[in-house]
Amino acid sequence: MVELIRAGRASTDLAREFEPSRQTIENWVAEADRTEGRRAAKPATADPSLTAPERDELVRLRRENRQLKVERDILSRATAWFAKETGVLPSGSSGS
Repeated sequence: MVELIRAGRASTDLAREFEPSRQTIENWVAEADRTEGRRAAKPATADPSLTAPERDELVRLRRENRQLKVERDILSRATAWFAKETGVLPSGSSGS
């Protein structure tokens, strides 16, 4: 659940999908952050020269970027698995 939040999913969406409350999910993320020594980035302190809409866009783009990285990793692993199972290299591979 924590990794889904870090990848950009909203706690309210996850709460609807998996049924723990939004607050419970956010508590798990906060606890994981403390355990791992992470600090939650606060948009207001990230760059005071940004306007509120710019901060909102920056947060949205960072969230989207994390989600895309997760999806790329999943697709990469799936491609490798299918290539191994079928013995066929995916198109676009340089193949050694």
